[in-house]
Amino acid sequence: MVAKVDTDRLRAPVVTERITTGDLLVPGRRLLKRLGGGDRYEAFVAWDDRLHALVVVKVLRPHLVDDARARASLAREADALMTLQHPDLVRSFGDDRDGPRPHILLEFLDGPRLSTLVRRFGPLSPEQCVLLGRRLSSVLAYLEQAGWVHLDVKPRNIVMTATPRLIDLSVARPVDEARGRTGVGTDAYMATEQCDPTRSGEIGPASDVWGVGATLYESVSGVQAFPTVAAGPRFPQLAGRPKALPDRVPMPLAEVILACLADKPVDRPSAAELHDRLEPMADWAERSVRRLPGLR
Repeated sequence: MVAKVDTDRLRAPVVTERITTGDLLVPGRRLLKRLGGGDRYEAFVAWDDRLHALVVVKVLRPHLVDDARARASLAREADALMTLQHPDLVRSFGDDRDGPRPHILLEFLDGPRLSTLVRRFGPLSPEQCVLLGRRLSSVLAYLEQAGWVHLDVKPRNIVMTATPRLIDLSVARPVDEARGRTGVGTDAYMATEQCDPTRSGEIGPASDVWGVGATLYESVSGVQAFPTVAAGPRFPQLAGRPKALPDRVPMPLAEVILACLADKPVDRPSAAELHDRLEPMADWAERSVRRLPGLR
């Protein structure tokens, strides 16, 4: 695919009302494939002439280019990406905040999202879940030491490359800024204090541990820990505990996952403690795990 890129055309950006495949974002950076998008951004695979490599660009939607809040949000994410550097976090190669197409330049991760993997092939084995949890707890321990919280740990934000990679720092914040930000995240994976901090306690690193617990629960069972239904409450995690995990999940692993989903932040293990509790299971897991992307 790279060999077919027409570098003669990479000269001047084409400004249109819509962002489409084939557009030149800036000189030397052309959009090749749309990956998806949300309210504020669209994401594309692109060819970057300077890096001479495929990249991902997260582009502010055209109608928000003059929106100060949208630009500030992009700047915050760009700053977070440049501040936080870990082997299992997505990397940034810079950004363009002031041009006609404000965007962030990210590494291209060649692998499926965890959510896609589970949907297509079914739940992970317990061994795979152990290895996944060990990598995610390592990232969270780093974030805690750096004084940051991700606030949106979920299967869709994990790309299964040679090792699992946590992506999307769009709502990540320093801990002091995150406290009191009610409702930030994705409903099914939000810790109780993200849903209602007046009931459960302050938002902080333990909130991300909850997200890992919800992610591991879904990965090994195939269902959400707290599924939402049309007639039910928005946050079922405020109303009760998750169902027991399948019998095929060894008790030590099930206990660790459920500990991450404790109602109060103080009752959950820290990320470092989670890593330490998974570590004794790692040798067993590595010997018996099936070779899937990101679980080696």
